[in-house]
Amino acid sequence: MHINWGIIGCGDVTEKKSGPAFNKVQNSSLVAVMRRNAAKAEDYAKRHHVPKWYSDAASLINDPDVNAIYVATPPGSHEEYAVAAMRAGKPVYVEKPMSVDTASCERMQLVSDETGSKLCIAHYRRALPMFLKVKELIDTKAIGDTRTVRLSMLQQDKPAIITQTKDNWRVDPSIAGAGLFYDLAPHQLDLILYFFGAPTDAYGISASQAKLYKAEDAVTGVMRLPGNVLFNGQWCFVVNECATQDVCEITGSLGKISFPVFGHEVKVTTGGETNTLQFEPPEHIQQPMIEKVVKHFLELGENPCSAGDAIQSMKVMERFAYGK
Repeated sequence: MHINWGIIGCGDVTEKKSGPAFNKVQNSSLVAVMRRNAAKAEDYAKRHHVPKWYSDAASLINDPDVNAIYVATPPGSHEEYAVAAMRAGKPVYVEKPMSVDTASCERMQLVSDETGSKLCIAHYRRALPMFLKVKELIDTKAIGDTRTVRLSMLQQDKPAIITQTKDNWRVDPSIAGAGLFYDLAPHQLDLILYFFGAPTDAYGISASQAKLYKAEDAVTGVMRLPGNVLFNGQWCFVVNECATQDVCEITGSLGKISFPVFGHEVKVTTGGETNTLQFEPPEHIQQPMIEKVVKHFLELGENPCSAGDAIQSMKVMERFAYGK
């Protein structure tokens, strides 16, 4: 069997991070794309040598040449498109965050269970060598027993990670939930839960400090992870340039591991000495995850990130941002 992909929402995230990788993975091809703007869909298809393009999702989902769907629209429409694809009997790979809230995610999982259509979520960092190495260091107790995890993501109001404008959907709660926190924290919190497991307790508070948009721009959260590992995290997207920070620090009984979630090096400190491990990111950052998804769709491997996995991190985000 060969996986013939159709993309719903061929926007910026698919230009390099994911789109080209579908043609570079064994037993996988990108055969159709969809965008509501027909001219942009056609332009994308021609630039990326994709045979078909559509301006409505139903046509792509019902294309008999398409047997798997990648949903890469803003989160507010993930449920609608994923459910339609699964009810059409086609497995789905959904961008993160899985949706805008836990209830929506659970409805998506229910449809997957009811139809038997596979559902994977694009928490792709858990497939990258850098984070697999971090997990190995934790599991082999390279720093002893883990005691605490500290995560800090501080960005100025126009961060390099993402261009921020007043009409950016990422800061519109109706489309994307709690702003840039919901855009970036899924990567970070999914990794923490991938490393340690689902928390037993999680609490948080949020605020709109600069009032540049409707969504929250500052979030703080704490949680207790399995093994009594204590986590504290802070996110703020309106700091001065001099205060920007991206760090995750895992402290153990024998040392510590530190790394930027959006960077490419891991520092391991034990016995007063620090060893720095450098990692070269793949050209298409999602390719390792897409390889695992294709194998899962072909019954050759486990689900690399299930709906259940993504629901756990969504629950934590809701606790941190809204106290739910």
